[in-house]
Amino acid sequence: MNTHKTVLKEISRRKAMVLGSSALASTCAIALGDNHKTKKSEIVRPPTDKGILLSVKLGMIAKEVKGEALSLTQRLEMAADAGLDGVDFDQAGAHTEEAARVAVQQSGVFVHNAINHAHWGKRLTSPNEADREISKKNIEHCIRLSHAAGGNGVLIVVGAGGDGAEDVIEERCRQEIKKLIPLAASLGQPILFENVWNKMFYDHNKPPEQSAERHVKFIDSFKSPWVGQYFDIGNHWKYGQPGDWIREFGHRCVKLDVKGFSRSANKFTEIGEGDLPWDEVRKGLSDIGFTGWATAEVGGGGVERLKKVREQMQKAFGI
Repeated sequence: MNTHKTVLKEISRRKAMVLGSSALASTCAIALGDNHKTKKSEIVRPPTDKGILLSVKLGMIAKEVKGEALSLTQRLEMAADAGLDGVDFDQAGAHTEEAARVAVQQSGVFVHNAINHAHWGKRLTSPNEADREISKKNIEHCIRLSHAAGGNGVLIVVGAGGDGAEDVIEERCRQEIKKLIPLAASLGQPILFENVWNKMFYDHNKPPEQSAERHVKFIDSFKSPWVGQYFDIGNHWKYGQPGDWIREFGHRCVKLDVKGFSRSANKFTEIGEGDLPWDEVRKGLSDIGFTGWATAEVGGGGVERLKKVREQMQKAFGI
């Protein structure tokens, strides 16, 4: 009997120690949370009830306010304060996967895409094999960063027409992109080509009313669901009808870049300004049943400027 009492006392003592430790741990955790004011890590999702989600490039968001540098988390929070649905991480080369993930979790702002602007300098079409390898590594980083942040795609410029004969450079960058598709597929990150003034898949010095056919043919040459188009609406109003291009791209059109352009003045403009036919854009998007991300690519700034850009996009898309 005495033995049983001794055992019971020991069990009670251990329970008290465990409970005491738990209480102490809870108190410390609460205190730590109060001191650091860290937001609870949760799965970050964008709105799920919209046909078109509105975004800006990270590079459009101010890096400082009143002379004080902003953290990556604070910059993402500015997009939310402006009423945007997310951010396109176009400064991927300057950040790690871990930094992007933490900033998304702390801010609660969805990052849907990643870009590394080094694709202009180190190109997949380059005749220099070392440059092509660097370009490929840069894109791999974007794929991994977008995945870590919770996003769903990477934008790339495939190269430049000045790197060689058309058939040569197309095949050159095609072979490099093929090497990237397994990683993109494994992490669920489509590789999306942006139509830019790079003298590929269109005639830079010829008049407008050109077709998107050469872009479409290049995309289809991969025979892969992990390759598509990030259609920049303003970039090729100079060369063709945006509504027609959207219909030609069809299901290949995964995401949109948004800016204005004036054919008459031959310059880029604010969204909704210039002479770009937004009614034709809306018709084209409706015809292909487009749903997804539309990202502004214009001058940025603080919250008020980002709000204005968001309002311009809403008007342009009729939402």
